[in-house]
Amino acid sequence: MKNRLKVLRAERDWTQAWLAAELDVSRQTINAIETGKYDPSLPLAFKIAQLFNLRIEEIFEAPAASKGE
Repeated sequence: MKNRLKVLRAERDWTQAWLAAELDVSRQTINAIETGKYDPSLPLAFKIAQLFNLRIEEIFEAPAASKGE
């Protein structure tokens, strides 16, 4: 899933380690989310949005629906 997490984090001068600690996840989890290798759970996505004071849709891009759905 595409997201703006890395850009938003950099704008605030937050490290991956700091963000991970705030969200109670590993730094590797933050890296995996930023690189699109891991999609956060809905509760984690809400925590991320709340921390950034944004809506989930402002951080994460919903995947495009495939044909036939």
